[in-house]
Amino acid sequence: MPDKFIVSGGARLTGAVTVSGSKNAALPMMAAALLARGATVLRNVPDLSDVRLMADILETLGCSVTLFPQPGVVIIDVQDETPVSPPYELVSEMRASFCVLGPLLSRRGEARVSQPGGCTLGERPVDLHVKGIAAIGSEVSFERGNVIAKGRPTGGRVYLGGNMGPSVTGTCNVMCAAVMGSGVTVIEQAACEPEVTNLAEMLIAMGARIHGAGTPRIVVQGVPELHPVSFDVIPDRIEAGTLMIAAAITRGDVVLNKCDPDVMLALLDKFTEMGVGFERLDATTMRVWCDTRPRAADITTLPYPGFPTDLQSPIMALQCLSEGYSLVEEKIYPERFMHVPEYRRLGAEIRKQFNTAIVTGVTRLQGAPVASTDLRAGAGLILLGLAAEGETEVLKISHVDRGYDRLEDKLTKLGATIRRIKYQPRRRAEDRKAA
Repeated sequence: MPDKFIVSGGARLTGAVTVSGSKNAALPMMAAALLARGATVLRNVPDLSDVRLMADILETLGCSVTLFPQPGVVIIDVQDETPVSPPYELVSEMRASFCVLGPLLSRRGEARVSQPGGCTLGERPVDLHVKGIAAIGSEVSFERGNVIAKGRPTGGRVYLGGNMGPSVTGTCNVMCAAVMGSGVTVIEQAACEPEVTNLAEMLIAMGARIHGAGTPRIVVQGVPELHPVSFDVIPDRIEAGTLMIAAAITRGDVVLNKCDPDVMLALLDKFTEMGVGFERLDATTMRVWCDTRPRAADITTLPYPGFPTDLQSPIMALQCLSEGYSLVEEKIYPERFMHVPEYRRLGAEIRKQFNTAIVTGVTRLQGAPVASTDLRAGAGLILLGLAAEGETEVLKISHVDRGYDRLEDKLTKLGATIRRIKYQPRRRAEDRKAA
């Protein structure tokens, strides 16, 4: 049966914790290993169920994958370059699996990839991926739920802006598709996220010619061949932000090691507004503390460098206990409020309309059974459980395991009381009699 967390509230988090590597960087970088025959070594990879699923997908595509021979190390050895179609059973479980489309097309000249699954955050089409691949010279079609791309790109210009802002995975896919093309590709309105820059730096180390990563305009000059590399994954800014909010919501004092404060300015700006203390101890170390009840602050999620949608659920947990009224406007995934009913079960006061929520801060929450609706919602429920009175049971934590590397261990190290146990549902009367 699936696991659940039992969180006992009331503990003030203190001490030091190390941030893991970025999930959202590691997955497209693992896919990019398909671009070169031989063994690519990635370091600082988080141990997540999504990472293990991507390893399974890569093994169906002719790779031998060695997971964690040392902590954080993943070795992807490309041995057979004939497969071009990962199985639907695996692709359907994770949206990031679609990142294999670009590398397969660029290296093997063809890709057949099912439209992906993942967290239920509303409509998240892959039209920008398809438009981008077609714009740079490949033939793209749909057949029985699959996206089929043929012919190595010849270059061109592509605009990746959309209603929800630039697509991160779309930018990664088009960039990977273009690196072994025969011409020059210009990506306008490219995603500027640090994870895109991390991937571009890996591709450059492999021999690609890429300029402008981290800006809205990326230029890719195709090259005939790439080689495997050994490369580091950046720290996970979403995990770092979640741990920072954990310090604030428990009125604790926490030091985070191996984080990057420069990519977290939107969150730190809100901390200033809310009265949460922080200081940079060095280039990769942050201290966060909170001595009093935080003040309310409005949040609008935006593409990087704006406030990240992946921290919307965790920051709302802090808003639930802040003094005053907070407005949350979700501009990336307008339907990303499925956690609101679960927050209310703990005593939060939240009103929602369309892509906006109004949070009225309360002075106390009470533990209750709740269920995670997606990855970041699960983290938010754990944060609320840390601050609530009594015990909070968080069910469906498989969502959390997709994106947080042993989160309960890190929180326990800081003084939280959180246990992972096997979930045993209550049996029906006739089942009890039969037993």
